[in-house]
Amino acid sequence: MEAIIEGLLYVQGDIGLTLDQVMNILNVSEEEAKELVFNLKNSYEQENRGLRIKYLGNTFKLTTKEEHKAYYQKLLENPKNNVLSNSALETLAIIAYNEPITRVGIDELRGIDSSYVVRRLLAKGLIKECGKSDLPGKPILYKTTDDFLDYFGLSSINDLPKLEELDEEDGDKDLFKSIYKEEGE
Repeated sequence: MEAIIEGLLYVQGDIGLTLDQVMNILNVSEEEAKELVFNLKNSYEQENRGLRIKYLGNTFKLTTKEEHKAYYQKLLENPKNNVLSNSALETLAIIAYNEPITRVGIDELRGIDSSYVVRRLLAKGLIKECGKSDLPGKPILYKTTDDFLDYFGLSSINDLPKLEELDEEDGDKDLFKSIYKEEGE
């Protein structure tokens, strides 16, 4: 059961897992759920583990150990590790063309949760928080940084290609025309 909880924590990421969710998913009592989660939490506290389980905001979350922070920074700062994934590039494009934008706004345009990618881009210094939205809950607004401009060789955000230009390059393709000819044409 602890292995299942570990997997659930991993799948939930920064959303976390509540005790009620553990009880419902595993079909166990509150006492059993607490015992399972705290046994797993205790096993993560050993020195030979790189992760830990924290209880934050009424949820259990799988987090890295703060005492290893210097190593995580080295990983993010190493130029060989600064290759951007397709999801990171997509997220950066959305932010660059729509800044300032909230994470929810990014999620809506991508059609998928972007919280992990946004955290990575923040850690790499390619985006930054630039205030709070007036929307309910006052979500954080994000925009690109000077490091973003340097990374892509731009002098300003205005140097990005216009969306209309990108559409023209792709050309309007008629999906009903084929490059192949019917016999006898």
